Amino acid sequence: MPDFTLPPLPYDYAALEPTIDTLTMQIHHDKHHATYVTNLNAALKDFPAITEQSIEVILINLDTLPVPDATRTAIRNNGGGHANHTLFWEIMTPGGSKTPTGALAEAINATFGDFDSLKKAVNEGGAKRFGSGWSWLVADNMGALSVVTTPNQDSPLSEGKTPLLGVDVWEHAYYLKYQNKRVDYLAAWWDVVNWDKVAERFAAVKG
Repeated sequence: MPDFTLPPLPYDYAALEPTIDTLTMQIHHDKHHATYVTNLNAALKDFPAITEQSIEVILINLDTLPVPDATRTAIRNNGGGHANHTLFWEIMTPGGSKTPTGALAEAINATFGDFDSLKKAVNEGGAKRFGSGWSWLVADNMGALSVVTTPNQDSPLSEGKTPLLGVDVWEHAYYLKYQNKRVDYLAAWWDVVNWDKVAERFAAVKG
């Protein structure tokens, strides 16, 4: 059966300095993300037909998978962790636009008023998310935008939404540099978002 694999970080560990420090990137990718992949493969070892699907398809159909509840929970936690982090590394790829442009910018302005209002909504969601989780910019299947938060490693895919951008507010994502100052991390994080990558995801939803 094909196992899920840890995708290599598409840039150097130090590429997001000073916003995200090198050691955090090493631990976050090589340890945390790797563990989600290992645990996902373990959860699915007796369900080879499921592993033939993409992780996105699995999470979209999470509630109807023919698996025991304990396995479903393991997929939610570890499959979500795998999908969420794969997106996270991609949208922070160095280079590219530092602000939204084109159709994505138009949709953001129409939905939120302006770019700063979007950032405020995502930051407030991340700051208010109790414990661990994510704050997201998502689109529905018609391309309508909204900001949502999810606990733990839950994916918006399981709620019928496509994540375009997500910020990880688990402490392992920021604690070495920002300690308990999650708000400072959220404010700084926008400096490393590659809006070309976010726009690609939006264009795929819009078709």
